[in-house]
Amino acid sequence: MLFNQENTTEEIWQMLRHELNRGALDSKHPFRYLNLGTFGQDYPEVRTVVLRTVDEGLNFYVYTDQRSEKVLSLLNNPNASLHFYHPKKRLQVRVQAKCHIHHLDDVAGKFWNKVKGDAQKAYNSQLAPGSVIRGPREAWTWPEEMDERFFAILLFQPVSLEALQLDGLNHLRINFSKADTNWVGEWLVP
Repeated sequence: MLFNQENTTEEIWQMLRHELNRGALDSKHPFRYLNLGTFGQDYPEVRTVVLRTVDEGLNFYVYTDQRSEKVLSLLNNPNASLHFYHPKKRLQVRVQAKCHIHHLDDVAGKFWNKVKGDAQKAYNSQLAPGSVIRGPREAWTWPEEMDERFFAILLFQPVSLEALQLDGLNHLRINFSKADTNWVGEWLVP
């Protein structure tokens, strides 16, 4: 468990921030891989992405190929949901956020400089993600020189964060909403 009924909303907020930051810093932390929900053309879309950075403002940064379907979905509707789950602590965190896409700008350039070696291939495929191919080998073609032309940063600015602490019959649920620059917590029925 991460928190219990004896913790104050401020204590819980600090614990949640700490865990979310660890997800970006520790490749073995369960929050490293999160589910991203977007509005698709006909259905909601959910996929797993990698949390790369959490900044002081609790903004979440994810790398992607600018040609991907998720970018198109987020261009059409920047509202997104982030879902984290920690199995050992039995903790679910859901975040509602607005997405800002950075492509070929200073933000994307700063992060591109951190992508080294073969990791750059994830953002340099000859074919766009989701392209139909005859076999897997067609997907593994890259240019001789890697560059950032398809590299993009998805910056998610949260507007609310809800945590569900599972605990037998005594589950705990708390929601934090952003009010100006502060986060205000309130307990909810699980």
